[in-house]
Formats: sequence, structure tokens, C-alpha cells
Amino acid sequence: MFDRLDAPQPLGSGLILQPVGLAVLDATGVGKRIRELGAPIRRLFGRVQPSGRVVLDVTYGPGGAEGLAVHRGALFEVLLDEAKAAGVEIVTAHEVAGASYGRLEFSGGKTSAKFDLVIDALGVRSLLARAKPIPPLPFGALWASLDWCGPFDPNALEQRYERASKMVGVLPIGRRPGATQDQAAFFWSLKHADHAAWLATDLDQWKDEVLKLWPETAPLVEQIRRREQLVFASYAHGTLRSPLGRHVVHVGDSWHCASPQLGQGANMALLDALALSRALAAHSAPQDAVMAYARARLFHIRLYQLASWMFTPAYQSDSAAIAWVRDWVMAPVSRVWPTPRILAALVAGAIGSPLSAIEAIRDG
Repeated sequence: MFDRLDAPQPLGSGLILQPVGLAVLDATGVGKRIRELGAPIRRLFGRVQPSGRVVLDVTYGPGGAEGLAVHRGALFEVLLDEAKAAGVEIVTAHEVAGASYGRLEFSGGKTSAKFDLVIDALGVRSLLARAKPIPPLPFGALWASLDWCGPFDPNALEQRYERASKMVGVLPIGRRPGATQDQAAFFWSLKHADHAAWLATDLDQWKDEVLKLWPETAPLVEQIRRREQLVFASYAHGTLRSPLGRHVVHVGDSWHCASPQLGQGANMALLDALALSRALAAHSAPQDAVMAYARARLFHIRLYQLASWMFTPAYQSDSAAIAWVRDWVMAPVSRVWPTPRILAALVAGAIGSPLSAIEAIRDG
């Protein structure tokens, strides 16, 4: 495994592992450990301000299904430990610049030995997947990991909106390995084009804007004393026609990337990893394995890329009309049977039965 940093380290704040992602971690053998660190999530809840009207209220279905919110650092460390225990050789300070016929090319001119298969997990900016980067979506978000406090549901993702152009959210994310203090992921929606202006804005002025939208976040906002505590994340939406290249196979955001509105990014990547692992175990020839991998994942990926494309403008856009449709059409419909059950399955990552498709690889 090649990493461009001098030592592998996590980037970002928090995420929700959905039931499908947790099933992958259980199959990997680290499910118990990550559950000890994370915060169970049973509800996604949002109000539009200043009316207080509920426009998002999704609970996981019957049978005890739930998500697990975790610090990205916790997931990273758990998986890194498992990789080391499995004997994976980790080569640091090697930035991938390209690949040719099974050899990786690194910045500085070095090349790797020849591999039977290169697995590209470099993400949305992977040079192995796209010659040109995908333009970012209009909206990104500022993220911070803060000490958990305040009048928030410890088992819910909570959000507040002003139309669809402003959003603030709080997500309990448990703790990192070795820590005792539970944390919250705090995020603020921000247009990509406005990031430079935000950097020049007085921090207290921005805090006043946040508190005007959601006054109850004051105990969290007070912890933000330096601009460096906030990391701006930009997002993109796009899917390669195929995850297969010459001696290269793409997984996660290298193959398919989307906004975080459905909370599926890490879960989709975990599903990709499990599918590729099963395919490589079931087929002796790499070319047969990667074809089986692509077949197992393609339908589910297309479904969720479409859903993300449809849902994102309702929560991140400048359109007052879309916000009105969300508040007065989508929100009422979401409470009418069987929509709540469909939304629960959508959030859980279960639409399209991805785990069944992966298990069928063994029989294929």
C-alpha cells in the first residue's frame, strides 16, 4: 500500500457508517471494535428556520437497525491496525502520479515493481481515474471535531436550514482510540465560491451568523477559537463508465463520487472493497475477478448516484423554489406510508440489495 504522506493519517471529521457499511466491517472482523468507539444513530432530523417546521425526519426501520457515527480518525486507525495485522506492507512518502502496465509512477520519477493488479483508492482527485479533475459541486462544508456538549440528541444527526442555502449540523461521533471524551462533528454549509471570502471574514462575525440560525449550538461554537479548527471540504459528483482500466481497478470515490447528503461515501467504498475481495477470492484470473466485481456493484452505485443527484439540491442550493418543494411537498409526503420505510432503506444503504449481490459472487 502506497501513501503520499510521511506517515498514514486521517483527514476530516465525522461520518455515519450505515448498516451495509457495518456489515462489511463485521465481515472484516473489526465491527465490534468500531462499535465500541462510535455513537449509534437512530434518527436524521432537521428543521427549517425561523418557522421551526420539520422538513427531515428519518428513523431506521424495525428490527433494531441503526447507523454508527464515528470520527474518521477512529475508522482510519481501526482499519490501519487490521491492515498491519494482516501483513500489508505500507510504503510512505510516495505520491502516485500515474500507472502503466501494472507499474505505479511516483512524483520524482521513481516507479514501482510490476503488479498483477493495481487498486486505485486515491479518491475523487485520482490521477489514475481521470485525466482532468471533476469540477466541484457549488456547495461544500466547513467541518470541525469538537467536545460533545449541548442540548442535542446523542443518537441523531440534527440539522437546521435557512431555505436550502444555509445549513448547520451536529453529529455525535463517539471518540478516537485511546480517548475518553466523546466528540461531535459540527458542520456549516458553504459555497465553494464563497470560501475565500469566508477566510477574510472576522471569525466572530461568522459565529454570529451560525448562532442566528441555531442558537443552541452556542456551547459548540464557543469551542471554535481559531479558524484552523475548521476544515473546508469540497465535493464532486461523477461516475466512471467502468471501474476497470489496464491493470487498474478503481474503488470508492475514484470510481464514483457524490455529495455527502445521503451519507453513503464511506459505505460505498467499503462495499466496493468487500466486493473486490470476494471476486479476487472466487476467480484465479485478475481480469475475471474485476469483471465480477464491476457486475456486483454497478446497479447499486447507479441507484445511489441518481438518488444523490436528486436529493442534494433540496438541502444545498440557492433555489427558493426547490426549498419550497422540500418544505411543502417532500416533507409531508415523507410521512405518508410507505415512504418512511423507503427512506429508511435508502439511508441504510439497502436499496438495491448490495450485500446480496456481493455474496452472489461466490456462486458466480
